[in-house]
Amino acid sequence: MENKQNINGQTLIDLGFTPDSWFKDAIEHINTNQLLADEMRSYLEQFSAKPVIPLFEKPIPYSINLKAENELESENVDQVIATMNEVMRTPTVVAGSIMPDACPTSAIGTIPVGGVVVTKNAIHPGMHSADICCSVMLTDFGNADPKVVMDAAYASTHFGPGGRDRNDQYKFPTELLEAFQGNSILNDAHLIQVARKHLGTQGDGNHFLFVGKSKKTGNTMMITHHGSRGVGAKLYTKGMKIAEKFRKKLSPETLKQNAWIPYDTEEGKEYWNALQVIRKWTKENHISIHNETAKKAGAKIENRFWNEHNFVFKEGNLFYHAKGATPLHDKFMPDITGPRLIPLNMAEPVLIVEGESTTSNLGFAPHGAGRNVSRTRHKKSKGDTPIEEIFAEETHGLDIRFFSKEIDISELPSAYKSAKMVRNQMAEFGLGIVIDEVMPYGSIMAGDYAKNAPWKIKKRLKMEQAKASGNA
Repeated sequence: MENKQNINGQTLIDLGFTPDSWFKDAIEHINTNQLLADEMRSYLEQFSAKPVIPLFEKPIPYSINLKAENELESENVDQVIATMNEVMRTPTVVAGSIMPDACPTSAIGTIPVGGVVVTKNAIHPGMHSADICCSVMLTDFGNADPKVVMDAAYASTHFGPGGRDRNDQYKFPTELLEAFQGNSILNDAHLIQVARKHLGTQGDGNHFLFVGKSKKTGNTMMITHHGSRGVGAKLYTKGMKIAEKFRKKLSPETLKQNAWIPYDTEEGKEYWNALQVIRKWTKENHISIHNETAKKAGAKIENRFWNEHNFVFKEGNLFYHAKGATPLHDKFMPDITGPRLIPLNMAEPVLIVEGESTTSNLGFAPHGAGRNVSRTRHKKSKGDTPIEEIFAEETHGLDIRFFSKEIDISELPSAYKSAKMVRNQMAEFGLGIVIDEVMPYGSIMAGDYAKNAPWKIKKRLKMEQAKASGNA
């Protein structure tokens, strides 16, 4: 008869296992149940290292719903295809598609903006990026005066880094707080504090508040564009750390930005639930700004609808990662309330669209106009032309306001792809049907907030004082 004895971590290491989080529970189980040698080996089989999953030798085939119409477009398309080819070698991938507004971002092998990647039983945080649930919401204010709505909106929203002052914060719904506290990943005091402060804020970059009139009805409509702000960025950081642990075990060859969390694990299900909570927070973020604008403008809300264009959508064990792509199919929108929104640039209408899934679009449409070149390259292309002159020419007749009071020329119309080209290719590739357009009255954006950021003002004052002291 075999002698029963207690084991410890060294016993497991001697058996060939690498120290891991499961050691504690396994040791307790073996010792409590006094497993014999054969019984112990049988129990430990579940922790044996699984075969490493290699990259696909060739990219999984995917649909290319864009084409170059000039030299600059050619350069952009080549870069998009090059990075998408690497993404499509990831071993979880089963299908993919790229949209007419596609543009590369970050290192090669990173999903491009305008990319859709379908994976099996895997959530890839890097494929939804830090701006989780970047989305657009439209409110129809009927016959309200667009200027009154703009003024009310400017007094209701908040752009730039950071969040709202404690005395200026919007009410954080109790049920939303409970949802955060009920998820092990989101139940973090600092993260919840950020969720409170950032509610009712829109951030920076290409996020905007747009006011215009429906081409079909003449009604005044407001559209906001932003994501989950700092709270979403913090979930993304946590998700990438979880995914990296799995990557090291399951597929070290996979690029770090394409690491995944298996959905059939405890971590996978908890991360999926966390994404749904962030989705609710983001929707509430839009609603808070729209409702406050209606209140300040004394306007009646006649209709409202919204959609994400930067999220992960689930169908069975398939996960559709849309990095800047608008869901067309109703199955991706559990709270569908109307058609979808595709903004182009501040001088062009916001498109209201509907459409069907096809084998090439995978149920998605573009999310906007996209870029051919980076912000920095675009700024350099303007040479020495004064910013005010560029602004006046590109926004003539529009009410364009920058929250920071500083013009950001990297967000003016010329910074984006041709709106006409995007619309033409939407029609050519079957990426949604335009059923109405919101003709532009004006927009609010963050602007070049960094120009007069507190740390820059402090630095300038220090330099001025040093210079004055030297001249004394």
